[in-house]
Amino acid sequence: MWKIFLPFYRLYVWIVWLPMALLLTFLTASTCIILASTGLFSLKTMSVFPRIWSRLVMWLAFIRVKVSGAEHLNQGKTYVLASNHQSAFDIWMIYGWMPVVFVFVMKKELRKMPFVGMACEKMGHIFIDRSHPIEAKKSLVEAETKLKDGRSVLIFPEGTRSKTGRVGLFKRGAFSIATDLQLPVVPISIIDSNKRIAMGGWSINPGTVRMIIHEPIDCGENTEQNMRELANRTREIVISGLSDHN
Repeated sequence: MWKIFLPFYRLYVWIVWLPMALLLTFLTASTCIILASTGLFSLKTMSVFPRIWSRLVMWLAFIRVKVSGAEHLNQGKTYVLASNHQSAFDIWMIYGWMPVVFVFVMKKELRKMPFVGMACEKMGHIFIDRSHPIEAKKSLVEAETKLKDGRSVLIFPEGTRSKTGRVGLFKRGAFSIATDLQLPVVPISIIDSNKRIAMGGWSINPGTVRMIIHEPIDCGENTEQNMRELANRTREIVISGLSDHN
């Protein structure tokens, strides 16, 4: 059915969706910068605007989001959220449908994005320099200081988007935070996001994407072996979610 209308959808993406997505991004980022600059609003309050922004962008793209496992998370509790990363739509999925307040750990290059970078910084998201291990470690220490009042942290442990849709190896940064602070790790499986948009391109396809929030994993002691085991176990659970929907 969609194949018949796909040429018209491609045109719609360029003349309607993209301008609207850029406008909504500008308005959302500007609102968050202003609110955060006053110091009067909590992250929970300010997060309402990115949530609305994300849902509108997905709705305008005719992409439906299905979420399962939200009942595994408790409001007011702090988690380390660890998700696979398939496409740019992952950000909108997570921001729009994640049921707890959180900050992202994101690559430092995103800080240079007009308005968006400043808004993320004002809201307390963490920028990490993946090319310098010492600076990366400092960023993770900074992330730990922001995990309070039920605020969680979300990390893509692969470090970058998958080019094939397969889940890459998980780096230990997220699990270092978990073991340092004795926080439960929540594996998250993002499914079919790579089918909605190609990496490095604007070839968007309408359809359904899924997000599975798995049961939290209690972490062990802060040792190198425990971190590796926790990373491997989390990755296996994430992959199991993808396998169940293939």
